[in-house]
Amino acid sequence: MKPIPTPAASGVAEGATAPLLEVRNLRVEFPTRRGTLVALNDVSFSIAPGEILGVVGESGAGKSLTGAAIIGLLEPPGRIAGGQVLLEGQRIDDLPYEKMRRIRGRKIGAIFQDPLTSLNPLYTVGRQLTETITTHLDVSAAQARQRAIDLLASTGIPAAEQRIDHYPHQFSGGMRQRVVIALALAAEPRLVVADEPTTALDVSIQAQIITLMRSLCRERGAAVMLITHDMGVIAETCDRVAVMYAGRVVEVGPVAEVIHRPAHPYTVGLMASIPAIGDSRERLAQIDGSMPRLNAIPPGCPFNPRCAHRFERCTRERPELLDAGATRAACWLHDPASEKRGDPRALDAAGDRPTAWPSGPADAGGADAPAGVDAADAAHDRAADRVATEPDDPASRAAAGRLPLPGSTP
Repeated sequence: MKPIPTPAASGVAEGATAPLLEVRNLRVEFPTRRGTLVALNDVSFSIAPGEILGVVGESGAGKSLTGAAIIGLLEPPGRIAGGQVLLEGQRIDDLPYEKMRRIRGRKIGAIFQDPLTSLNPLYTVGRQLTETITTHLDVSAAQARQRAIDLLASTGIPAAEQRIDHYPHQFSGGMRQRVVIALALAAEPRLVVADEPTTALDVSIQAQIITLMRSLCRERGAAVMLITHDMGVIAETCDRVAVMYAGRVVEVGPVAEVIHRPAHPYTVGLMASIPAIGDSRERLAQIDGSMPRLNAIPPGCPFNPRCAHRFERCTRERPELLDAGATRAACWLHDPASEKRGDPRALDAAGDRPTAWPSGPADAGGADAPAGVDAADAAHDRAADRVATEPDDPASRAAAGRLPLPGSTP
C-alpha cells in the first residue's frame, strides 16, 4: 500500500494552513463484463480554508468524476476502490449513505454546470432554498425564509423579496446560476465543489459569477474546488491549480507559476494553445492526438504518445509528482536521476512551440514528422486553419483565456 502523501506531496507548502479537504491516493473504478476500467488513479491534492483550487484538463481527464467522488455522488457501477477523502480531518468516503447525505449540503455545497437541471421546475426557488436550510440548520420556517431572501440578495438578485416566490423558468440563465450558488451556500458549507459553473453563461455573466463566487467564499472562509476547462477562469479566480490528464494529476502549484512557467509537457501544450494579446503567431500550437480511452491508457506516463519530449523511460514507468521549481509535475524530465533532464518548455523563438517530435507515427494518423519540422507545425498541417479574434472587453478575454493575472503584463 502506498504511503499517505505529505502536505508537500499534495501540493501544499510547509507551514501553510491545515487543509480543509484532503484527497489521498484516490482510485475510482468501473467494473464491466470485459474487465475493470480505472477512471481515477492515485489522485492526491488538498485545499486549505478560504482557498480556491482550480482543476483543469481536457474533456475526459477525470475532473467531474473527482468532484463526484468527493461529494459521494458516483453513479453505479462506479466505486471508490482505494484512497481516502478527508474533510476537516474526518474520513468521508466510507460513510453510510445517510451520514454522507447529512454532510452533503451542510458541510459540502455543490454548484453544477446547468442550473436549469439543478433546480426542480415544480417548486419555487424559495421552497427549494428554505427546504435546504431547514434540513441542515436549526431554524424556524420564518427564519429560513428570511435567510433565503438574504442569500438571494447577496448573490445579486434584485427584488429578492418578490423573486423568492418565482419558479426557475422565470429566471434568466445567469440569475438561475445565482440561485444555484445561493442554494450551495444556504447551510454555510465549509467546502464548495463547483463543476463548470460558468460554461453555460455568456462572457459578461461569467465575469460576474466569478467575482461573486470569489467574494462570497472569501467572506465565509469556505474552500472551493473549481472544475473547469477554461484557463481564463482559472487565472482570474484560483489560488492554485491542479492539471489532470487521463485520470491523474500531472501538475499542481500556484496559478501564476503553472500559467507562466508550466513544468509538464501537457500543461505547456495547454498554455501554448491559448492566444495572447499582441501574439504575432499565425497559428496556435496544438497538442496532437486525443485523450486515451479508459481501456487504452498506455503504460508508463499516460501522456507519452502525445509528448514531444518523451524518451524510453516514459513508456515503461509512471512518474509520481516531482519537484519542478515552484510546482510539482509528474514528468521524468524533473527527476534528478533521469537519463534525460530538462525544461519541457523547449520552445522555438517564433511561437512558444515544442521543437522536438516524438519518435514513431503521429497519433492523429499522419506520418512521421519531417526532419526540421516542429510538432506544432506538423499538427497544424493536418488541421483546418483557425482564426483567433481578440475580444475587446475584459470579460470576454477572461472567458477566452486571454486575460493576464493581476500585476502581469499583457
